[in-house]
Amino acid sequence: MLFSSISFLYYFLPCVLIIYFCSPKKLKNFVLLLSSLFFYFYGEPVYILVMIFSIVSAYIHGILINKYPKYKKGFLLSSILISLGLLGLFKYSNFIILNINSLLNTDIMLLTLALPIGISFYTFQILSYVIDVYNGKVEVQKSFINLATYVALFPQLIAGPIVRYIDIEKELKFRKHSFANFALGTRRFSIGLAKKILIANQLGELCKIFLQSNDLSVIFYWIYGVAFMLQIYFDFSAYSDMAIGLRKDIWI
Repeated sequence: MLFSSISFLYYFLPCVLIIYFCSPKKLKNFVLLLSSLFFYFYGEPVYILVMIFSIVSAYIHGILINKYPKYKKGFLLSSILISLGLLGLFKYSNFIILNINSLLNTDIMLLTLALPIGISFYTFQILSYVIDVYNGKVEVQKSFINLATYVALFPQLIAGPIVRYIDIEKELKFRKHSFANFALGTRRFSIGLAKKILIANQLGELCKIFLQSNDLSVIFYWIYGVAFMLQIYFDFSAYSDMAIGLRKDIWI
């Protein structure tokens, strides 16, 4: 579900905002967690289990690091191996197999694994939490719902930016809402949406025209190169603005 899609703008986001602001303070994180899990399930119905497993692993390892400081190095290493192991399995397994086949002249079959959406983002957010607990920079999060909300929060789940746990630790329990912040968030989101629809998408259409055209002159190549560069830039810029705007709407 893209931030610029009809299903997100006209159905998902209004429902989430209405339920969130109508919910009592104690249930707000629960509402955000359920909304984020639904958001991820909409795009990755199978790989949501991978994300939930990663969150459970981070939660358990955080508790163990805090409870058994004598063995905290081992628990930290275990958490890192699990998180990076999952990331490596989905992201680099075929790359490793191809290199092995090339070097050793073997014929190992490639794995038919799709890359889970946002796995890099939530993996590094989990590592940020576990490492900060290990270093004593933050207190262990004893509420699974709060930790899962931090990891799975839908505004930054699929396109970032990566948010360190230490930066929002207090806001998981204590945060204030105001019309001023909501207005700022809406403004930032609208700017990002405009960048995506009016600039990035239009540049993408120009790139499609180039790829389908038989007129591949030098000037056309230059136009394509500049258009593609700007499309990538405005795509990332737009999604960053929309993610920041959404977080301001519901977070502070």
